[in-house]
Amino acid sequence: MLSGCAFRAQLVMQGQRELFDYWLRSAGARSMPARSDLDPLKVPRLLPSIGLIDVRDGLDDACFRLAGTRLHDIYGQEITGKRAGEVFSGEQADYWRRIHAGVVGKGSPLHGVVRGPAKDRDHIVLFWLRLPLSEDGGRVDRILCFDVAGPTECAPAHPERALLRYPRLHSQPKSLSRRVQFG
Repeated sequence: MLSGCAFRAQLVMQGQRELFDYWLRSAGARSMPARSDLDPLKVPRLLPSIGLIDVRDGLDDACFRLAGTRLHDIYGQEITGKRAGEVFSGEQADYWRRIHAGVVGKGSPLHGVVRGPAKDRDHIVLFWLRLPLSEDGGRVDRILCFDVAGPTECAPAHPERALLRYPRLHSQPKSLSRRVQFG
């Protein structure tokens, strides 16, 4: 398992880093926080992209207890109250089952990027983060989700959704013909 710093360094979106930092602070000395440790008012800007999956009854009965407003656009439907199997169907069902099983089984966060997060949503590139929660401090009973759609060829980049941008490279003036050698 990666250290918290190494895991955080891999997070591409600012919102992912903010939520991960809040999750770590909320856990304190424990390996993961409880749902009762979280206060949504501490991360109000992130709420539209946050979801909460209840896994107390196992992955087969996992259900979205909360889904921010942007998740409707990502998944093409209101997902609050829906079973995870209804939301993550089609070709991506096995992918999400493995992800959520990993979070529940190991009790550690996971993140990634996927094109087509759900059936008929192939036009979406999703940057996702899954964070375990546990009321008893050991068994994962909920998964805190952060899902952000990235820019595609068809859609302009939103500031939160923008990928890393690199400064434009300018060619060197011809008067600087020396080459730097490393060795």
